[in-house]
Amino acid sequence: MTSLAFASLFIISLLAYALNARAARSILTKGTPLHSVPAYHGNFAFLLVALPALVFTVMWLLAQTPVIDWWMLREIDTWIAIDGSGSRDLSLAEIKSIAAGQVFGEPAAWKMDLARSMVRVHALASTCLLTASACLAGALLIVARRKVHGEFRARQAVETIMSLIMVGCSVVAIFTTVGIIASLLFETLKFLSLVPLREFLFGLNWEPQIPIRDDQVAAVGAFGWVPVILGTLVITVVALLIAVPVGLMSAIYLNEFAPRTVRAVSKPVLEILAGVPTVVYGFFAILVIAPALRQAGMTFGLGIAPNTALAAGGVMGIMLIPFISSFADDALSSVPQSLHDGALALGATRSEVMLGVMFPAAIPGIAGGILLAVSRAIGETMIVVMAAGLIARLTINPLDSVTTVTVQIVTLLIGDTSFDNPKTLAAFALGMMLFLVTLMINVLALRIVKKYREVYE
Repeated sequence: MTSLAFASLFIISLLAYALNARAARSILTKGTPLHSVPAYHGNFAFLLVALPALVFTVMWLLAQTPVIDWWMLREIDTWIAIDGSGSRDLSLAEIKSIAAGQVFGEPAAWKMDLARSMVRVHALASTCLLTASACLAGALLIVARRKVHGEFRARQAVETIMSLIMVGCSVVAIFTTVGIIASLLFETLKFLSLVPLREFLFGLNWEPQIPIRDDQVAAVGAFGWVPVILGTLVITVVALLIAVPVGLMSAIYLNEFAPRTVRAVSKPVLEILAGVPTVVYGFFAILVIAPALRQAGMTFGLGIAPNTALAAGGVMGIMLIPFISSFADDALSSVPQSLHDGALALGATRSEVMLGVMFPAAIPGIAGGILLAVSRAIGETMIVVMAAGLIARLTINPLDSVTTVTVQIVTLLIGDTSFDNPKTLAAFALGMMLFLVTLMINVLALRIVKKYREVYE
């Protein structure tokens, strides 16, 4: 029924567009001048009908479930008082499952009755939503139709509505960012009230396994994040040592030296790597790269752990190659062709043109792309979970098993969690530090681009 409501809104909006555009064209055929072309009259009608009705529908759907749950909880409290047992939240969850057709065991008769009542209430609410949204859209259609006349400034009205939409989207994005930062900051402050800031920032041990329940047995817990961020940096450096040279060389070749037919085939094939899911890279790391590294280590007498930073970083570097290559190619393509042709006209070879003219002019864009690739590498999770390990070690040896910030966040929030415990709150503290690190990297990238960017005419 909800899909039917949205479909009806779309159809009525299209009808409003067609009616207003047709009415505007009929005015033109009669010789009456219009301030705006018929298409703007149609767009105005579409927006006037669609936006308020869509907002109304979304607000109804957001309020529908809490209202029905509140009504069901009142009924459940009545039955629990009569029955003398049970939990209201568990009973509500069971009734929802029964209403969805998932019946386990033999529920109480009153739960079956309430489930049937819930189904009827949801159906009634959906019918009311469909009727109300259709009536609202119809009323707005009539209002929009009456706006069609020669002096109506439809173009200005459409531009005003679109400006409001863009402002609204910007506000949503800003408040979403503020909400994310506020949630991280609030939980981080709770963590720092339990663990000293000095221990967290400068501690050399990371062992967050502490008891959450009274019946659990665990370590005392250590929350020094230095081994975690050090493992993150080791894997990131390994990834960049592979991705940066290969990505830059491939971009230079495709931009300057490759024939058009080779570029037309190679560039899409290279960018396919960007669309491969990270879990596939993780499987490639543990099934191909890690065994190959262990075999090579046995050949040369080196002890290599089953999960290593080298395997995870190497595969992550392969994942970043199209990212860096695409940024570098775009930066090289943005350099004016006149610089390229002028250097060739002065007798420079193509290699000299690329190294002496094109590459220096494109350095700001290339540096910005590399720093954004660093942010991507620092935030990667799945490859590290599968190929690097879960134990935090204070080492810079890429042949050892290490862990990263994102892996520890996932590990801390899996299973039995309690959000008043340092173990769980440590995930938010790590998230805040990761946010600050990536923010500084992105700010640095923007400053580099802004400082060294050349504006060509």
